[in-house]
Amino acid sequence: MGDSMIIAKKLFRFLSGFPGSSLILIFSLVLCSVSLILFITGVNPLTAYTLLFQGSIGSPTHIGHVLKSFIPLTLCSIGLVYTYRIELWNIGIEGQIIAGALCGTAVFRCFPDSSYPSIIFFVSLLASLTGGSLWALASGLLKTKCGVNEIFAGLGLNFVGQGLALWLIFGPWKRPGIASMSGTDPIGDSYFLLEKGLISVSPFALLMVLLSFFCTYFLIRISLVGLKLHASGSNPFATRLLGLRPTLSIFFALAMCGGLAGLAGFFQVTGVYHRLIPSISSNYGYLAILVVLLSGFDVRIVPFIAFFFSCLNVGSIQLPMMLQIDSSLSGVIQGLVVVFYLLFLSLKQKNQLSLAEIEKEV
Repeated sequence: MGDSMIIAKKLFRFLSGFPGSSLILIFSLVLCSVSLILFITGVNPLTAYTLLFQGSIGSPTHIGHVLKSFIPLTLCSIGLVYTYRIELWNIGIEGQIIAGALCGTAVFRCFPDSSYPSIIFFVSLLASLTGGSLWALASGLLKTKCGVNEIFAGLGLNFVGQGLALWLIFGPWKRPGIASMSGTDPIGDSYFLLEKGLISVSPFALLMVLLSFFCTYFLIRISLVGLKLHASGSNPFATRLLGLRPTLSIFFALAMCGGLAGLAGFFQVTGVYHRLIPSISSNYGYLAILVVLLSGFDVRIVPFIAFFFSCLNVGSIQLPMMLQIDSSLSGVIQGLVVVFYLLFLSLKQKNQLSLAEIEKEV
């Protein structure tokens, strides 16, 4: 019995040693679990998966919808790479998306019919970047100056941002004669993101995602910035002895993450809803946390996982129409991914400890 346990643990370590093997194992377990749930409820799993595929990348129109979800989700996920690099749990990214959307919308409302729409567009973009960064820096100040854990600071600021958005929508920015959840008045047509091609997606938005990805890859994995962030997060006391300033690293990571989240909010306003709505963040901030966790904080893997979840969100819309299955199946899949990820992480840690004890005895 003891020998078989040792063999099993060594086999687990062998399998987990391959790049991406943890993701393959997690998604395989999720696939089996979801298939079992569908089978029990009387639904053919193959039919459900086919509809998910067709509803996400089965046509140029669906691909366009997937990319509109992919853009903000990837921006938020890339931003979180900075904060997790310094071991900060930036739960407040939802509020940072909202802050970016609020600042961008404010600029558009100040210049509803400008003769220079391109200039106002980029002013609004900068306002969104700045708004998201400042909102993130607020949690950094609470952590460094007041000793408030970034998790609680971020969650609190999320509620503040959501409350501020609701107050503006139902108060100062309320549509004349209307008090509904539909949001504010639409922004001017000249401020809409231009969509081109069969998939009807904005080349500018995709370009910003690519620039964000390559800049983050360079800063985190090639330049000294990534090394300083990692060192500041791992051992702040030692970095101070080396002449580095961990507080500045915290502010830098939060500002970069908040800026990218604010940019995501900007694209939600200009490319998706064309107005400010109560659910402007679409929960992309919370979903981005899962994306980064599954990527192992590796920015190179982030776009692929973000694309998968975008396909899942868009494709699940087909299920109620074709199979009378609630579209929340995508949420079930995401929840199972979290459960199996935590289970895999726990088993991996226990396996490493057990193997260390076995090697000592040998």
